[in-house]
Amino acid sequence: MTHAYDHYMHNPLIHKDRRLSTSPSPWIRSFSCEDLKPLIVCRGPIRKEAMDVYEEMGISHYGILISEKDSIVYPRALAPELRTLTDSRRVHRVPDYSGAGKEERLERIHQIIRIAKENGYDSIFAGYGFMAEDEEFVAAIEAADLIFIGPCSTTQAGAGKKDEAKRTALSVNVSVTPGIDNVTALTLVKKHDSREKLLALAASDGLACDPAVLDNAALPLEDLADHILIAAYAKGIDLFSVEELCTQVRDGVAAMFRKYPRSRVRLKAIGGGGGKGQRILGGALLSAKTLDDKTIEAAASEAPALVREILNEVKANGVGDNKNILVELNIEQTRHNEIQLLGNGNWCIALGGRDCSLQMHEQKLLEISVTQEGLSAAIAEAETLGRTAEAAALQSDLKVLRRMEEESERFGKAVGLDSASTFECIVDRDRHFFMEVNTRIQVEHRVTELCYCLKFVNPEDENDFFIVESLVEAMALLARHKSRLPRPERIPRCNASVEARLNATDASLSPHAGGVIRYWSKPVQGEIRDDQGISMLNPDTGQFMKYNVAGAYDSNIALLLTTGNDRRHSYENLCDVIRSTTINGDNLATNLEFHFGLVNWFLGRNVNAKPTTRFVTPYLTLVGRLKEEADKLDPVHAFVQMKKHYGKRLAEAFPDNPRAAKIMSEALDRKGTLITRPMERLLANPHLLSGWLSMNTKNFRMDKGKVVWLRNPLGVLNETYEILHMSYRPHKPAADVIWSHDNELLQESLEFYRTLRESFGLARDEYFKLNDILLLDKPQGVYDEETWSSIRSAHFGYEAGLELLGMLFLIGEKVGFWDLRVEENLEITIPEYLTDPDLQARMKKVLVPPPATRADEIVAVCGGMYYGQEAPGMPTFVSEGMHFEKGQPLYIIEVMKMFNKVCAPFSGTIDKILMQGADGTIVQKGQPLFKVTPDEQFVETDPAEIDRLKRTTTTEYLQAVL
Repeated sequence: MTHAYDHYMHNPLIHKDRRLSTSPSPWIRSFSCEDLKPLIVCRGPIRKEAMDVYEEMGISHYGILISEKDSIVYPRALAPELRTLTDSRRVHRVPDYSGAGKEERLERIHQIIRIAKENGYDSIFAGYGFMAEDEEFVAAIEAADLIFIGPCSTTQAGAGKKDEAKRTALSVNVSVTPGIDNVTALTLVKKHDSREKLLALAASDGLACDPAVLDNAALPLEDLADHILIAAYAKGIDLFSVEELCTQVRDGVAAMFRKYPRSRVRLKAIGGGGGKGQRILGGALLSAKTLDDKTIEAAASEAPALVREILNEVKANGVGDNKNILVELNIEQTRHNEIQLLGNGNWCIALGGRDCSLQMHEQKLLEISVTQEGLSAAIAEAETLGRTAEAAALQSDLKVLRRMEEESERFGKAVGLDSASTFECIVDRDRHFFMEVNTRIQVEHRVTELCYCLKFVNPEDENDFFIVESLVEAMALLARHKSRLPRPERIPRCNASVEARLNATDASLSPHAGGVIRYWSKPVQGEIRDDQGISMLNPDTGQFMKYNVAGAYDSNIALLLTTGNDRRHSYENLCDVIRSTTINGDNLATNLEFHFGLVNWFLGRNVNAKPTTRFVTPYLTLVGRLKEEADKLDPVHAFVQMKKHYGKRLAEAFPDNPRAAKIMSEALDRKGTLITRPMERLLANPHLLSGWLSMNTKNFRMDKGKVVWLRNPLGVLNETYEILHMSYRPHKPAADVIWSHDNELLQESLEFYRTLRESFGLARDEYFKLNDILLLDKPQGVYDEETWSSIRSAHFGYEAGLELLGMLFLIGEKVGFWDLRVEENLEITIPEYLTDPDLQARMKKVLVPPPATRADEIVAVCGGMYYGQEAPGMPTFVSEGMHFEKGQPLYIIEVMKMFNKVCAPFSGTIDKILMQGADGTIVQKGQPLFKVTPDEQFVETDPAEIDRLKRTTTTEYLQAVL
């Protein structure tokens, strides 16, 4: 068969016809799903994946739901799957997916069910989308006699809400994060502080409570309050105000600060997900000189504003919404690990783990497989190499993984898990704490399914079995056959896999709304690209179709995955994918280069390192420092100065032969663009520079402030062209590759050294030995005096000018690039200065300078939806005539479903608010929002002075490498 994604054919792990049609036994045939008729009510990569899997399973009657935001016209298509799904009867429209508030959400639920019923669908698949964990949605589907392809409403109730999941975990002896999980109940008890008052409240509001609960005099007040609150949610009424809730959260936060001194606290909405609905507070306490009541209360006073932000973000601020928020200890040295679960209501099986610690703004960036097989192999390798500390650290991880898998299966059985879910934990060295359960398939589920497949065996005949390689397929099987499916055996496929999320973000990883993709290179061998179908060509013309990146949805564009024999191999394969990928368009920004730098950072240190969720921000700050220093250098000026240096040296060495200097000058001219073009690209992009420095960590050393090459710089230059994807390809534009005459010179020089190494029996990494030999005046090896003299002259000519590359190492040394390091026990040492909030904020602006603005205005930092107040009914952040301080909140901008509070970059006075009464208005980056009078006048820097300083700094760097 032909797969809808041609590139899947490159990877035998992916391409598989899942129809049970190769002479299966009657037992196997009984698990056919061809009669399943699902409606796919999600978007993004998971919708396209579901379509592909259903086609391969022989499911022909499936349909998809399209929001009105998803234009179906090719030039603006946000649903590129429509290029293959041409039957309009299988495409169904709704105004939006989940609605703006509670009433619209309920309306959408009934609309989706009506669409399914009227069009002959018997099931609904919500992927990892908007309503995949909505208990009310799932219950409504079940009540309509439809099948939900995912955990049932009972499981959703017991595990989907974070507070209930935590209580369930405690009941089955699962380790949980310390904190408060019933702040709404405590709020109600504070307002009605006796059993009699609570019962009177339930009676006066006519709440449908369970009489057995109300009559239980031994029931704790908080539990009784919880029961009454559930009845209030069902009736759609509030029993306390948001202000009362905020006060209770503030008190709970203060209590946490007192119980866990010098710790931060995390507030978490029970219905959040994907990083939404979470805030951390208490950062000031980490460095406070004293922790008296005044300091603690001041830190806790941040809580009310954050509570309102959270409720707004998860749309739980309506009347009758469950507004419970978890107040948890923030484990600072946190690694985010999760276990993939699958169950049928009777059995539950864990399918290994994933390390999702590399994240920012609570959004995952890079996800890595963690399996018992992979860890065992890594332990054996470390022991063989004598790395005892590394082996011990990996052994600890293996023990934690086994405990998490055992606890996750116990939890899954306790909640009757009957589909796919994810058991999420935070790991602190040899301890772990249960965090939450995602009662849906995860974005990163492929990381697991590339490592394991499932073997379902006939209980009456061990030779009668079938293999399932897709979790989406497994979910369909469970939905259709549930209790009949025997507990499967997990079978290893690959030892390691890794996924990079390609997001629409700028160089500082801030969301970059909008933009148009006009070109995306074809996938390379071994690449698994889940891109929603964006890379699919126009079926009529065979050409790439432009794609509008939607600011209305999250920032994810695609998922890039690779596999390997071990973690290092999977990282190397991912690095090849990233460097080979070209994606460009209009007003387009992605994190592709960030991933290049990050992946190579681990390859250059240790891929088994244990980053925490705090790693990315300091790393990004370090990359900002690289850019700040790189911006001071001019490689062309350095090259011109270097020519003068060589001319002077030769004039002094050969005073009677001025032609020698001229010949050298001409030889250097041939190498000008060969050296400066890749340097300019590296200096212009700090993420590429970070990756380059990491890859070359072992190719140099510093000796008294001077760069000493441990490898032939010509070989490094050649690899630089390769990793920048600038190797010679005659069919590519000259601007994208090495120029032909430069390539001829480079290949000629590489052949020269290759021949010399072979002559002296040296390996490629023994350049220093070859260099020492070439320093000798006396002929060496088989060469006569004349030939030896020519060889030495050629060596001098080929190497001349390559010193400039050493300037890049000096940048790394100057900013302390190698101070962010991996220790022998795999812990990562983060220099303290990289955690300084002021430095982090400044480097964010270095990476992405603020939009150009006049001194008397404040403009939008990015495109998105503007809000001038914290929540409806709340006062605006600022008013005309008001004085504001640096760091004071000015407005909120919603970008790709995340709310970002923007603070003043300086102090001043608001003269005019240009966005009055404009809440919910779309603004563009750089759009004026306020007219202001700054407290201090800005002084513009003279461009000529900037150039002079750049030349001066370049000369200083050059002196250190010559």
